[in-house]
Amino acid sequence: MQVTFASTNQNKYREVQSILSAHGVAVDFAQVELIEIQSDSLEEIAKEKTKSAFAKVGRPVIVEDDGLFIDALNGFPGQYSSHAFKTLGNDGVLKLLAGFNNRSASFRSLIAFHDGKRLSISEGRIDGSISDTITEGGWGYDPIFIPAGFDLTFAELKEKKNEYSHRKKALEKFAQWYLK
Repeated sequence: MQVTFASTNQNKYREVQSILSAHGVAVDFAQVELIEIQSDSLEEIAKEKTKSAFAKVGRPVIVEDDGLFIDALNGFPGQYSSHAFKTLGNDGVLKLLAGFNNRSASFRSLIAFHDGKRLSISEGRIDGSISDTITEGGWGYDPIFIPAGFDLTFAELKEKKNEYSHRKKALEKFAQWYLK
């Protein structure tokens, strides 16, 4: 079975390819800019992104949309995580959390599939907390997110991140659905 991952993010593609290939799903990459609607719903954003991706690549396609939801900030940045990262970065997130004792957070990942007829969404979630400092390595929020049960950030976990991540959970659910 084969599917195309549509994104501009090579880091996500490497994770997607690594995880899905272990389940017998071959993944190729379409580097395309996708329309990302503004919505308070991560699910609605993922649905529209995958429809846009299918229209551009013309074959079965998956997209990934995710968000970091920080409890003390009422779920912010959530579905606006990409924009928040570009504008605030990890430094800005840590500044927003200054003075908060509650640093709990969760990462949600949605894998949306579309083949012109069927549209499916698979979700993965991992709970954790936001560190007090920015660690070395990783990308995105990896240097500040500590998954529950660990003392290390996703960045410090390096390749082990793929064993526990929200993206892995969503991709495994997708693979189970897709291979049926």
